[in-house]
Amino acid sequence: MAYAPRFTITPGLLARIEEIAALRARIQAASVEVPWIPMLQKDARIRNAHASTAIEGNPLTLEQVRALDEGHPVPAVTPRSKREVLNYFDGLKFVEKHATKKAITHEDVCRLHGILAEGVMDQGKPGVYRTIRVRVGRHIPPPPEEVRGLMDGLIRWWNDEAGRWSPVVSSAVVHYRFEDIHAFADGNGRVGRMLALWELFRRGFDTNHIFAVDEYYWDDRPRYYAALEEVRQSNDDLTRWIEYCAEGIHRTLEGVQARLERISVETGAAKITLRPRQEKLLGLLRDKGGMAPREIWKALGVSKQGAMGLLKPLIEAGFVKRVGTKKSGKYVLA
Repeated sequence: MAYAPRFTITPGLLARIEEIAALRARIQAASVEVPWIPMLQKDARIRNAHASTAIEGNPLTLEQVRALDEGHPVPAVTPRSKREVLNYFDGLKFVEKHATKKAITHEDVCRLHGILAEGVMDQGKPGVYRTIRVRVGRHIPPPPEEVRGLMDGLIRWWNDEAGRWSPVVSSAVVHYRFEDIHAFADGNGRVGRMLALWELFRRGFDTNHIFAVDEYYWDDRPRYYAALEEVRQSNDDLTRWIEYCAEGIHRTLEGVQARLERISVETGAAKITLRPRQEKLLGLLRDKGGMAPREIWKALGVSKQGAMGLLKPLIEAGFVKRVGTKKSGKYVLA
């Protein structure tokens, strides 16, 4: 049976969605003009990883998560804590790779869970719908024999009906319904938030992948859990939940806008016009975490002098820096 969510688009929610659309348009207009997208992507990836895993009890700080992303050692933390964060990074790569996928399947959801939960589950199997009953606080999710059918209904709605609504609305619906079903024995929180992010990617809402929405949930976890519980107490009326999620997206976009303005003031980077090879270089540095000079020459197909000509404006603008010794140093995003 197809899922049929119940909610009302209130005047307040409609006004919030319109504000979000205007703010997003300003961010998109600014970001296409400047070369800081890779840095904003990196920042969003780290912030989402920290927030989503911290909600589930991971003790790593934001700076420790940043160190893991950059490949630095993080001493005095448990292997499981590291694995949870690294799994999140891998899960995000999976979602980004399939950001434009037209139809989501059971296999996609299970694959995502398998990535996020590998080596960190207390019960159940990664990538396999649960076969046991579970309890989440006061919430008792449906029995295991109903999970497949309920997920089928959600996936059908996601593929067939979600596009009728603003992605602000549809991402909130996907998020809540998955958490309510609690499809896996463990790790549902991270999966549900990642699915909501995936919907924003699929709908082209976060085209550049620079929004760290999970920080909103982490900043006030009691309110997050209360908002989920309120839906159940209101006979599955999602109106207040969608309003809550819309507030989170709005705050997230305000944060991105503030970062854009700060970087512009500090570096004047909005005046830089990137050459194609510079765009490629920034992307490579983001993905690899840093590159030695010879690696840059080879990857870009230019001479040593040509590489320095590409790097110099980026270094002067504060987007790239050199770290390490003169002999073994490399270039990284600043």
